[in-house]
Order: sequence, then structure tokens, then C-alpha cells
Amino acid sequence: MFQNEWINLFPGEKYLWKNRKWQGIPGIERTAKGTLWATWYSGGEGEGPDNYVVLARSTDCGKTWSKPIMVIDPPDNIRAYDPCLWIDTEERMWFFWSMCESKFDTTKNRWTIFDGKAGVWCILTENPDSENPEWSQPGKIADGVMLNKPTVLSTGEWLFPISVWNMPPYLPEMARLRFSNVYVSKDSGKTIELLGQADIPDRTYCEHMIVELKDKSLWMLVRTSYGIGESFSYDKGRTWTMGRPSGIQGPGSRFFIRRLKSGNLLLINHYEFKDKIRSHMTALLSEDDGKSWKYKLLLDEREKVSYPDAVESDGIIYIIYDHDRYGTKEILMAMITEEDIKSGKIISQGSKLKILVDSDQKREA
Repeated sequence: MFQNEWINLFPGEKYLWKNRKWQGIPGIERTAKGTLWATWYSGGEGEGPDNYVVLARSTDCGKTWSKPIMVIDPPDNIRAYDPCLWIDTEERMWFFWSMCESKFDTTKNRWTIFDGKAGVWCILTENPDSENPEWSQPGKIADGVMLNKPTVLSTGEWLFPISVWNMPPYLPEMARLRFSNVYVSKDSGKTIELLGQADIPDRTYCEHMIVELKDKSLWMLVRTSYGIGESFSYDKGRTWTMGRPSGIQGPGSRFFIRRLKSGNLLLINHYEFKDKIRSHMTALLSEDDGKSWKYKLLLDEREKVSYPDAVESDGIIYIIYDHDRYGTKEILMAMITEEDIKSGKIISQGSKLKILVDSDQKREA
């Protein structure tokens, strides 16, 4: 077992729900044997130097969840944030997060959330179903932030959506990386290198995702100030078209897109929201590679619902998101099927909405 001063495998009272003043930005994965893993971040009064990343799991399909079994809490004014879980083609589970230095801005009387560079870090385990998984040594992949899962191409290559945020401080040495970047691994994660970059106007945080279309071109969607922008690549991610509005609306928040095993595309996004309010979290289904979204299922109609992540396993789509980060501080999950989305309502046995993963009611689970 590795030793690291900021990776805590035995988190105590400090990291329980009752001692968190806020929380959100979750991610989810499910192993082939059915273990569900969830991550999110918290710490301090909000985004800032006291942020830490939490990892929890469920072995009963989400009915109960563990207390934190791992916390990544770097020292001093280094914040850990934007975690991501991903099970690769070899059934290993990767745990990604970002870190950057937070400084107090006296002109704005608040802590900064970005140092102009940041960095994507990860550890992985080859036995994610074990009661005590063995984790690799932590390592840095690249400068920037990666909130969303990698994409596996039909060629077997892995694409990692990593960005350097388009916001101050604008470090001169980061100018060449201040884009929606795509990193590639051709050897199952042994090496990861920069492949290409997309330039989407009006982006700040990017939070981009990539899907391979049926004609083998790549479609990148990116968070922007006006909603969701897009770019295309016709050479497996090396070059990208100039960014433009995708036509998909959004309140300037994270979304999720992925190809399902059926071949259809799943989009989880805010739908029929008003005035950039993060409400009406909705699962949408496309049968024509994103040209239209014929089917829709409302997951959560409330305001302050945001940041979905999802995974499909054994015909079930597991969706995680947050609600009211500074109030009820809920992390929630939906379990649905494609049939539910096509019907516009829950019809499948076992499907359920608004399952509590972490909240006041779950803190002692």
C-alpha cells in the first residue's frame, strides 16, 4: 500500500456529512460485478484552499452507501477538486482529480479557484470489487483539468478531455494549452500525450466530452457562456474545426453525453429551464447521432440540480448529480433504462429517480 500525506485511506470524523458546509460535482462508476463507486468534492466554505475529494461506494445497488473510504486532501492552500471515475477496457478503475494552488485575492476579498495551470492527477486499482482495493502510486497526467470520462475509440485509442481554463491568471507558458485539449493513449494508459486542441469561443471551464459518430468522425461538446458549443474532428482527434454553437441549449453548466450499447446517444442536460437556472435535469435519447433528440425523461424538476455524470451497465443507466450544494447538500442518483426514456416515464422494474447517495438522511449509512 502506498503512503502519501494527502491521500487518506482512513478518513475520520472531519470528513462526515455533518461537518461539510457544502458539496457537489459528483462522478460515478459501476464494476462488472456490480459495485457502485461515487465521488464528489467538498471542504471549506466553498470553492477554495480547503477543498478535498471524497470517494464512497455501494455494494447493494445504491440502497446504502459507505462513509468516505478515501479522501484526497492536499496540504496548505492546494485544493483538490473536479474528480472523475472511469473503468477502462481492462476493468481497472481510474480515479482522477485536479489540483491547483488557491490564493487570497484582496481586491475581491475571496480565495481564487484557479492558478492558471492546475494539473490532472490519478491513481488506479486493478481490483475495484475488493473490500480494500490496492491503489497505484498517484501520478500527474497533464496540466489542466479533466472533469469527464475518457472516450474509447473503435480503433482502441483512449481520448482524455483535458483543458486549461480560459480564465485569469493567463500564464504566458500556458497559452499553447489554453484550449479544449484532447490527450491520447495508444497503450492502455501507459503513456498519455497531447493529440489535438479545439478552440470554442466563449468557453471558460470547457468541461468537454467527446463521442465517436457512426461515420468515425469525432464530435466534441463544450460548456460555454451561451450553452453548449461544438467542434468536429475527421482525423481521430488531431485537428478540430473552429468551434460554434451546437444548437443544444444549457444554463452554462456541466452536461453528459455518451454512446449507449444500443448505438443510441444519451445526453443528460437541463431542458426547458429559464434564465440560466439549473433546473429540469433531463435524460435525452438520439437515434440519429445527435441530429435530433426525440425521447426525453425528466429526472429532477427542482432548481439547483446540476453536474450529471453517468455509466451504463447491464442495461441500466446510473446517473449521479448534485442538488442544493450549500443547503440540503444532496448527492443523488437515478437508475433508468432506455425504455424509460422512450416512454417519457418510469416503466422498467427497478428503475427509480432521486435516490439519495449522500445527504442528511444518509450520513450514518
